[in-house]
Amino acid sequence: MKTTAEQSKTTSGGKKQNWKAPVGVFLAFSVFVAVSYLAKFAPGMEMGKNSGSFLYSMLVLFPGAFILIGLFEVWVDKKIVEKHLGNQAGLLGYLWVFLLACTVMAPLIIALPVAAALYKKGARLQLVLGYISASTICRIPMTIFEATYLGLPFSVVRLLVSIPLVILFSELLGLLFKHKPLPKT
Repeated sequence: MKTTAEQSKTTSGGKKQNWKAPVGVFLAFSVFVAVSYLAKFAPGMEMGKNSGSFLYSMLVLFPGAFILIGLFEVWVDKKIVEKHLGNQAGLLGYLWVFLLACTVMAPLIIALPVAAALYKKGARLQLVLGYISASTICRIPMTIFEATYLGLPFSVVRLLVSIPLVILFSELLGLLFKHKPLPKT
């Protein structure tokens, strides 16, 4: 019988987790940035600044996002998600997915936990994949920014080309994974 320490080091598939590799990479990067600051090595200093800025924005963004995702899991009834995004949703489900994806203001890293919450609540896999894809191409702030700099006709054409492709490839990937169901954790 495994001890508690041995159980915590294994994944659900029985494989041991290798936590040393990510820690080693983080430590090596930290040493590189520190040496760069001491040696006034500009590319290393810039990498340190960019990493610090990214870390700060994630630390500011994550708590609120995870609180909202937690509230979604508690407040939104599973029957509602299954009705609008479940197996019987059809193409109307994609309308809901695109409307939800348009409201995403954060980077994709926040859309992934939302997608997981939708999947846990009974959303069809194709619609979850569509949400992930749509949240990268249909965000309202991004589209406004794009239209400002590249022009409204470009943005409209991009959306008209991208949206059918999202639906097509979400359906294809859903069929591909139909034979290998994902775990509902």
